[in-house]
Amino acid sequence: MNSTELNRRLDGTLNDDIDRHYALTLGRDEPGGSHRYLYEALALSVRDRLVARWRQTRHQLREERPRRVNYLSMEFLIGRSLHNAVLNLDLEDDVRDALQQHHSDLEDVESEELDAGLGNGGLGRLAACFLDSCASLGLPVTGYGIRYQYGMFQQRIRNGFQVEYPDGWLRNGNPWEFEVPEHAQRIRFGGHTDHYRDGSGRHRVRWTDTYDVLAVPCDMPVPGYRNGVVNTLRLWKAEATEEFNLDEFNAGSYTDAVQARTRAEQITMVLYPNDQSEQGKELRLRQQYFLASASLQDVLQQWHELHGPDFGTFAAYNVFQLNDTHPTLAIAEMMRLLLDDYGLEWNDAWEITHNSMAYTNHTLLPEALEVWPVSLFEHLLPRLLEIIYEINARFLSRVADRWPGDVDRQRRMSIIEEGPEPRVRMAFLGIIGSFSVNGVAALHTRLLTSGLFRDFYEFSPQRFNNKTNGVTPRRWLSHCNPGLKALLDDTLGDGWICHLDELARLASRGDDADFRERFASVKRANKARLAELVWERCAVEFDPDMLFDVQVKRIHEYKRQLLNVLHIIYRYDRVLRGDTDTLQPRCILIAGKAAPGYAMAKLLIKLINNVASVINRDPRMKPWLRVAFLPDYNVSTMEVICTGADLSEQISTAGKEASGTGNMKFMMNGAVTIGTLDGANIEIREAVGESNFFLFGLDADQVESQRGQTDPAALIDGDTDFSRVMQLLESGHFNMLEPGLFRTVIDSIRDPYDLWMTAADFRSYIDAQLAVDAAFADSEGWTRKCIANTSASGYFSSDRTIREYADEIWFRKGHW
Repeated sequence: MNSTELNRRLDGTLNDDIDRHYALTLGRDEPGGSHRYLYEALALSVRDRLVARWRQTRHQLREERPRRVNYLSMEFLIGRSLHNAVLNLDLEDDVRDALQQHHSDLEDVESEELDAGLGNGGLGRLAACFLDSCASLGLPVTGYGIRYQYGMFQQRIRNGFQVEYPDGWLRNGNPWEFEVPEHAQRIRFGGHTDHYRDGSGRHRVRWTDTYDVLAVPCDMPVPGYRNGVVNTLRLWKAEATEEFNLDEFNAGSYTDAVQARTRAEQITMVLYPNDQSEQGKELRLRQQYFLASASLQDVLQQWHELHGPDFGTFAAYNVFQLNDTHPTLAIAEMMRLLLDDYGLEWNDAWEITHNSMAYTNHTLLPEALEVWPVSLFEHLLPRLLEIIYEINARFLSRVADRWPGDVDRQRRMSIIEEGPEPRVRMAFLGIIGSFSVNGVAALHTRLLTSGLFRDFYEFSPQRFNNKTNGVTPRRWLSHCNPGLKALLDDTLGDGWICHLDELARLASRGDDADFRERFASVKRANKARLAELVWERCAVEFDPDMLFDVQVKRIHEYKRQLLNVLHIIYRYDRVLRGDTDTLQPRCILIAGKAAPGYAMAKLLIKLINNVASVINRDPRMKPWLRVAFLPDYNVSTMEVICTGADLSEQISTAGKEASGTGNMKFMMNGAVTIGTLDGANIEIREAVGESNFFLFGLDADQVESQRGQTDPAALIDGDTDFSRVMQLLESGHFNMLEPGLFRTVIDSIRDPYDLWMTAADFRSYIDAQLAVDAAFADSEGWTRKCIANTSASGYFSSDRTIREYADEIWFRKGHW
């Protein structure tokens, strides 16, 4: 039976397949009160349809032999897979009809799926969006990542503090994955290197006496939107090369017998192990090398099976996109494999490596650029360190040729950072070893080339380019906002789902009273759904008629949840004093996780919860202000949050946020942004117009020029509102039973060298919030702003971003 016949057969028997999987695959009797097994039966039935198309896609790739893209990322924040597959396969009507036979609906059944939280935030979610767009555009892209046994931790709040619990997303199994043990790869660590001459007299290196682990692939299908294409996400899990040492076990050394297995499995046990300790740092480096080596071995092995030892055209048919600095070890590992395993000479290996690697940078924060001690490399990856030294020496000789005698420049551009403890600068390796280096927003790329990577830009400006991020409209509008989808389909047809720029046709609809009413009705229904979630998780009552003000993202000082809290205290103070004339009733929602070792971020969560507790228990506040911190923020909760927000808080210190993608999700769903000129905020504001964006704060250049020049004490003393806010905070009003708890936070606000410029932006932020109040008071005018945001969001589709990657990096003619 060919794939077409199989598809036709499967498409007509969904209900029968659900019954078959329920009874025979899962061994269940009639459905009871739980939807868990019904979810599994449905997932398996939908998976059957994916597999038929998956096989067809693989066969087509073997026949056509296009240039393939391998997308390496330490994170893939997938979320739930069921509804995405149902949507992309155009099965929703059939699924709902089949579930009706079981007296269930799709929403109840899909809620049984646990989020695949294989990412920390924007980076991992972006990778998932990109894979969706690649498949929907029919591009031959394979994702490579790690199958963490425990994803991003579950967050609970106890007495206002964040408490972390393991995220056992695999505890009920994963019906979307296929283990492929025959493609397992051996990964080496430790040991030492032996240099020798082979029979032809050529210099060769052996990496010996290593302790090895196996990387076992688990493949997940990635369906395109109704185009028959199903790409692959290959996630690696670590296993021991031997189950255990039977001799030690029989001798009674039970712990020693399974030590190797335990040590191996630790590599893929937890996403983002706490790297405050040396053991944590080593584990993180092991994870990065594990991903790079397994993925490259996989691709090279497939090539060798088809072409033998001839790698002359490898770069013409393969490209590796390195998603941030974490996978840049792939550059040194590709050299190792080509030199040591396949016997190539250095120049040939470097030509292949350099012409097949492309590096995306996602951060302007130096501490996030992956700098590893040389001593750790010597212990863990001695052969890789030798290769990095050689890459560096050859590169610096070119720098010296370009700028003779400029020793300072050579020092600045060296992969090896000198000092008491020399360190390997992985971002520099990524730049030197790649033919393309891109930022992810216009400002971000400008700051990279004029600041952080200026020397490298001056050396080879043609290598640098910008690819402003985007998000997939399939999940972040069509799936998560069915009410707005129906309105858009009725108004525009359904072509916008794959051509989001068609939303521009809504621009004139803000003047259509009927459309405004329908748009506002959808928004209010979404706010009611969000209010239910807040009540369920936080026991705080949100009123859908109030303005919903939302900031959801990773908790970090540069994202300035602290500035948001200062505004909350400002509103609280005004209501206490009866000064409410210019205020609009407001519900403020904050959500996000702090890294387990990030003390200040965890303290900010405590502050948010303490302030919320004081406000929510005061009956005077109820008509005017309600505050909630939503615990355990993840993809599924964002699907509810982004549709119900009125105001999107994008308030990072200018020059610190690379791009942001939450800002795009809110915009698509008709929220208005309040924000700084940072990351993609700049492009959002340009797209929607100044009148539909609430701008405040210093820009990136002003932040740099004024750092250390501002006097927070003078700003506080000279601003009555700021003084009142600080008096409440410093008096311990929000920590009466916990004296001195927030001293560190208070000191950071008053610090003249505050990196995040909190005090400097306070007044501007408050004024912008008052402008929000004035705008929200005009309900028709506010709805016009919301419609304008949705209509201008077409540029921020990940389909547009991926087309740019494809045209300008991956398949750029003449590159290789």
